Amino acid sequence: MGKQVTEMLKGTLEGIVLAILAGRAAYGYEITAWLRDKGFTDIAEGTVYALLVRVEQRGLVDVEKVPSEKGPPRKVYSLNTQGRDHLDEFWRTWSFLAERLEQLRTEGKQS
Repeated sequence: MGKQVTEMLKGTLEGIVLAILAGRAAYGYEITAWLRDKGFTDIAEGTVYALLVRVEQRGLVDVEKVPSEKGPPRKVYSLNTQGRDHLDEFWRTWSFLAERLEQLRTEGKQS
């Protein structure tokens, strides 16, 4: 399943990260750790940081610099209104695709 999961994650990771941020504000390492705790063990920290830069540039998140006990301030990301709208569209698309895929799977078993 390894390579297939990686390829599917490429198309859905943005929605997954936005869904995390819909629940609470977080910084990059927290998001990566949460993903790993949920079983997404192959996701590199750099992948999450690059994604956060993209969603910030697209105006989907608000960013606050918070002092860190060690090192430079952390960038804490929170979902804004535009990001929530984008996440809603992601879930609509996900539901549409999931329904169609389930139909294909079910029809394939009947053949």
